[in-house]
Amino acid sequence: MEKHIQLVGILNIVYRSITLLLGLALFLFAAAFWDIFDYLVRIGAAQPHEIPLELMSLIPIILSCVAFLVTLVSILGIVAGAAVLKRREWGRILLLVVSFFNLMRIPFGTVLGIYTLWVLLNSEVIKVFSPAPKQAV
Repeated sequence: MEKHIQLVGILNIVYRSITLLLGLALFLFAAAFWDIFDYLVRIGAAQPHEIPLELMSLIPIILSCVAFLVTLVSILGIVAGAAVLKRREWGRILLLVVSFFNLMRIPFGTVLGIYTLWVLLNSEVIKVFSPAPKQAV
């Protein structure tokens, strides 16, 4: 199971690093939303009167909130993956929580989430991560 633990840690770090980049790109898109919309209007790809301005003003806010959540979960996943590689119990628990978020990200996140849950909920792995009992002096 040692190889599975190491593979779970590495795969989660890589996957969450990619989603971190996507979250940061979403922040940039939210920040540049009005510029992009103005450009689309100028080239005739969007008609400003078709969508109410009140609704349009919510889009950057919603994008920023989603980007914040994606970035936060990605950072937590990277930290948890590194902690799993160092055999920290809190890292295993945090990675289990992050894996539940992975399940909703079809197809790659779902596969990684199932594999992570399968490895980290294994009784052998739980023993590896449980702290050794302190001996009385």
